[in-house]
Amino acid sequence: MAAGPRVDYLAGFCCPVGGLAAGRPRVLCHDGRIYLSNGSAFVYVYDQEGRLLQAVYRFPDQVWHVELLPLHRQLYILCAKTGIYCLSLDQQSRVTEAPTGDGDGDSKEADGPANVLPVDADACIFPDADLCAFTLLSNFIITLAQAQGKWWMELHELPAPSQEPPACRHISKVGFSTGAPAGGDGDAPASRFLPVLCCALAPGSGDGLWCSGGFILAEPLFSLLFGVDAAMLDSPMILGGFPDGQLCSVPLKALSAAADADTNATAGPDPPVKVLHHLEEPVVFIGALRTERREADEADDPPLPPGDADCVVAVGHYGKLVAIKAGRREEAPAPELREYYLRGPVLCAACSSGSRMYYSTHSDISAVDLECGSNASDSEDGDDTAAGVLPPVLAPASLSICSVVALSLSSRAAEGESELLALSAKGRLMTCDLCSPEEVHPVRLTPDKAGQRIKELLSGIGNVSERVSFLKKAVDHKNRALTCLNQVLDVSAALLSGQDGAKPITCTITAAWSRLLLRDTLSVSCMLENSSDHSLEQGWTLCVQLLAGTCALDEATADTGTTYTFPVEQLPPGGQREVTLPLGTAEDAKLELPLTVSCALFYSLREILDSGPDSLDDLFPDDSPLLSPDREGICLPLSECTIDMLQCLRVGEAAGPASAPDPVEAFLETAGVQAESNGTSGSNGLGDECLVPSAASIKVSSELLKSALKDFSAGAALSCATLRWLLAENTAAEALSSQDVAEVRGLAPDGGEVQLLIREVAMNDLCPAGPIQAVEILIQSSSLADLCGVHHAVIGRIQQALVLEQAAQGSGPPDLRMQYLRQIQANHETLLKEAQALRDRLCLGDEASATAEKLLSIYQQLRNPSLVLL
Repeated sequence: MAAGPRVDYLAGFCCPVGGLAAGRPRVLCHDGRIYLSNGSAFVYVYDQEGRLLQAVYRFPDQVWHVELLPLHRQLYILCAKTGIYCLSLDQQSRVTEAPTGDGDGDSKEADGPANVLPVDADACIFPDADLCAFTLLSNFIITLAQAQGKWWMELHELPAPSQEPPACRHISKVGFSTGAPAGGDGDAPASRFLPVLCCALAPGSGDGLWCSGGFILAEPLFSLLFGVDAAMLDSPMILGGFPDGQLCSVPLKALSAAADADTNATAGPDPPVKVLHHLEEPVVFIGALRTERREADEADDPPLPPGDADCVVAVGHYGKLVAIKAGRREEAPAPELREYYLRGPVLCAACSSGSRMYYSTHSDISAVDLECGSNASDSEDGDDTAAGVLPPVLAPASLSICSVVALSLSSRAAEGESELLALSAKGRLMTCDLCSPEEVHPVRLTPDKAGQRIKELLSGIGNVSERVSFLKKAVDHKNRALTCLNQVLDVSAALLSGQDGAKPITCTITAAWSRLLLRDTLSVSCMLENSSDHSLEQGWTLCVQLLAGTCALDEATADTGTTYTFPVEQLPPGGQREVTLPLGTAEDAKLELPLTVSCALFYSLREILDSGPDSLDDLFPDDSPLLSPDREGICLPLSECTIDMLQCLRVGEAAGPASAPDPVEAFLETAGVQAESNGTSGSNGLGDECLVPSAASIKVSSELLKSALKDFSAGAALSCATLRWLLAENTAAEALSSQDVAEVRGLAPDGGEVQLLIREVAMNDLCPAGPIQAVEILIQSSSLADLCGVHHAVIGRIQQALVLEQAAQGSGPPDLRMQYLRQIQANHETLLKEAQALRDRLCLGDEASATAEKLLSIYQQLRNPSLVLL
């Protein structure tokens, strides 16, 4: 316990519901003050020594980044969709005081003042809505924006502290592309990750120039990494890590040189951008470490100057760490690059002045040591295990602090110790003492030190309790998710294994008429039955899709149907669940038939993953195909059924007595031509209403029907068996199964009367061997639409149950008189030509009554061909 990290909670800050998000918060420390941004529109100034919140600044929009320039004692803030603001640490000349109550409206400040200071618009020194990131170096500010499908890096000179009003002087601008996809409009970041910028200087050029986040690189790493030209020019380097994973460098003096050519264009045809590495995941941190501890008497090389780093590190969001340092080979000096893989997602990171790097995930803060030669015994290079070689593997050490979204290293010169500043996702600011175990010496406890030690232990207990609570919630969520996924896989395996035979989970679809609110209503009933050994728990959904009319026949329009969803909630083995969908009433508009009904079980995986502490975006990259919107769950088809006119007939019901109109008069009214017309032309189309009477005939070989209708023809005539077969799926025709009936009347869904007559006939002229016995299915209706609907349903059943089965058996038709068939075809072609001529005469109004009578006779001949289905 004495050697472990000592955690001290300083204050709590405003935290929105759900906690702070990673990537936006920022914690900086200078001269005993902590400058904190929690990703909202506020920046806090906290006195660490006095444990007092000194000021709260409110900006127009969310704060994306904060940088500190100690030389000028200025704080620079990037505000989303607004630009960069500058605040002086010595005076508040451009800040007005106004009481606003609590912080951001979500919760109350823990130790905050009564007033919040809104930042005036005059404090904005660089207004630009496209800015994504920036960094500072001495008197310069380097900005990065995304517009027009490219990244634009600009160099500006900072205003003097006494300049009023403050404004940056533009120097140059360079545009380049790193392969990152542009946003929807080309003017906004395409990813939720922001780019990372920092400055790297050559040795001896960093006195008094530093802002937060910069570092000095020792030779020869600077020359090997950026080139001899950059080293000879003594040019600072701008390092950039982008959301697409590329790590790039740009010489600052190349940006300055671009001003000589054109300040509003790119610096020549080839932008001075060098790609150092590609992490293949969003870059969240760039830093530098001192991995070699060389002294003059221990090595032939000269000692490293104080503060110089010899290793550059870049960390990706999903855990990839890249370390680059100068190689030890004398014959061909080259940078040594090693890739390590940490457990992600990495939310934030910070580098110490030595060889340690600290990084935070959702569950812990870990420390890794990249000291060269520290793990020489484990090296894979054999003889190359001397000092100067990066360790082959990293062993992260846990600090037992969870859910931290911002990290920063600070140094307390008075005590000679270093500490880690951290901001948790719940808005708690804390410090962690980083003294190593060998630096801790047993001391005699005085009452004051004992009291302080007790406070530290209580803080440690609170942190451990918070960590245990977080881990327990994570474990409980993962257990629930695994249980749900196991059940989903069991149900899926049961259904997929029963594809060829009986399925353990079925959905039976039936159509029936019922009396609802004094109106006859046609409904579709779906009965879900669980015959498996698995229970359908919460999360399963029964999806019923309806494809009406032409959509049911055209595969290209299969997505235009209507889908209804019903939560299953709980369906144990042996249980049943019925859902009913009303399709329409007899008084409504015409129902579009046939209607295809498809049933499926759906389970959403997003519901499982989004409910845990790790968001779905942290588990999968933005472009991951695993959970794209069209594949966000598991869909298991159950059954599909087509509802046609035969299933919807109200058998036994008939329309009231009415005198049938004259066929010719009805035809003329339908065509839009009155019998007493004065020569004006009528409508070109025949309309939806049909001729009176209307009839259609279908003849099927008796032998074909007998072999196919064995289950319906037991003890009954073939005509009766055929009628039972046609109406087998009609719930209103169940009484026919016990009656010897060959004729039936009923009402269609729109109220039109339909008659089905089944009779046995003989076809004498088709076969030279003698008459062919056949069964004629005669359909009659007062509505052409109803006639066509019933005819389509009968043809569908014959094709499915008779034609396809006989084709599978390979049976052939008998010998036929081909000359007779050719004559029938010729007669039909003649009738079609004559019908077209009569339609033209009917449109002109010539002898409308006589023309209509002839046309009606031709239509009746066309609907009753002298053919039989063999």
